[in-house]
This record gives sequence, structure tokens and C-alpha cells, in this order.
Amino acid sequence: MKKIFMSMLMMLLFALFMTGCGNDSSKKIVVGLDDQFPPMGFRDEQGNLVGFDVDLAKEAAKRMNVDIEFKPIDWDKKREELTGGNIDIIWNGLDITEERKEYMIFTKPYMQDRQILLVKHDDDQQIHSEGDLEGKVVGMQSGSTAENYFNNNKDLKSNLAGVKLYEKLDSGLDALKGGEVDVFICDEMIARYEVKTNPDRFDIIDVTTGFLTEMAVGFRKDDTELRDRVQEVFDDMVEDGTAKKISEQWFQADLIKYVHK
Repeated sequence: MKKIFMSMLMMLLFALFMTGCGNDSSKKIVVGLDDQFPPMGFRDEQGNLVGFDVDLAKEAAKRMNVDIEFKPIDWDKKREELTGGNIDIIWNGLDITEERKEYMIFTKPYMQDRQILLVKHDDDQQIHSEGDLEGKVVGMQSGSTAENYFNNNKDLKSNLAGVKLYEKLDSGLDALKGGEVDVFICDEMIARYEVKTNPDRFDIIDVTTGFLTEMAVGFRKDDTELRDRVQEVFDDMVEDGTAKKISEQWFQADLIKYVHK
């Protein structure tokens, strides 16, 4: 009888141990991102992944007591990556759009942004409004807010000489520098960081195309539990000033447009 009891006890302890191991191994979130999207997420000169959203995500994971893995994805295939379970979160300058609401849920917005124009340095193209893009070859990133906007504005798009899409932001910027496109359209904060970093490469034309957007963290439709956990720690990061500090490190200003509720 004693041997039977000890055997059952050992089996119970082993089961508890295996359950505990399973829980530990599941304590990881996989964040999908474009790793060539400065300053939100990109590789530094040593190949390390850095960026504003990278720092925010790392801090959130630390407070949640979970491991974090950053997984570079094709931005144009983010829907398949998220719904297919290859990633758990998209945290990478993600605008809230109606199309994305079809397959994502979001945290509360934490930043506002607009689409703005980049041209080569000292290339005065006399662009003063959206209408002045007529006859221009315009570049933008595949799957971006800019692409969605032009696809939904057929008259504006039809007046262009052409639209060229680039899988990676860096490829689009290289195309602009090389003269493949006349204008490149991207998020304002991306454009301003690029001009600040490379002042002799590009100039900003302060013309808004599209509409003001809000950035948030995206999750699978059914993953409300993870969304709520991230939201809770993000609330704390805003309230104790950590989010502001991270913003100031990257932008020399507090760009967190967020109301703690």
C-alpha cells in the first residue's frame, strides 16, 4: 500500500512539474514588425534591433513578466502572419484603419500621425498641395496607410504618372534617392527622423496627404486577454512617466497622445 501511495505521489509531482514547465514555456509573446522601419524598429550598425516601439514593447513585456521575441515580417502580409498565429502582436507604428479592424483588435491609441511627402534634398518640385502630385511618380510602402489612401481615392491616383510600391521602407527611400520616384510618401515621424539623421539626403514637403491617423498595438480578434494585459501595463507606463521618457529619448519630445482612463 505504501509503495502504491508513493508511486501515485511521484506521478502527481511529475504531472505538476510538467504543467509548470508548460506554463513557463508559454510565457512569451511574439511581436511582428518591419525591422527596417526607423525610428519605430530597425537594425543599428551592429545589427541589433532598436527603436521607439521596440523599447516600449520591451518595457511592457518586462512588467508583464514574460519573454519577448521580435519577428521581422513582410509588412504586406501582416494579416496572414497575425491570423495564422505566427506572431501574437504587431507593435510597429501601426495605424488603426477600418480594413485592419476586420482582423485585429487594438489597444487605446498612443500616438497620432499623418502622411507626409519626402523629396530628394534641394529638389524643388513646386508641390504645395496634394493636387500638385499630378504627373509625378510616387513611391510608398506596400500595405501602408498611404497605399490604402490612394487605393480609395481613384481620381487622385489616376492623375499620377505612376505608383511604385516597396516591401521595405529602406528600399523606397533608396528608390527616391536614385530617382526611381519623384516623391515618397510615409509617416511624418518616419520622415522627420530620416531628415534629422540624413539632412543632406532628403527634404520634407510639409503637405499632408490623406488624413490624421492614430497608432496602437494590434492583436488577433479573439485575443482580448493579451490585449487587456498589455493595455494595463501601458496605462502604468504612461502614468509613471516611462512612456514619456522613452519618447523623449527618440524624438526629444513627448509625442505620446494618450489619455489614461
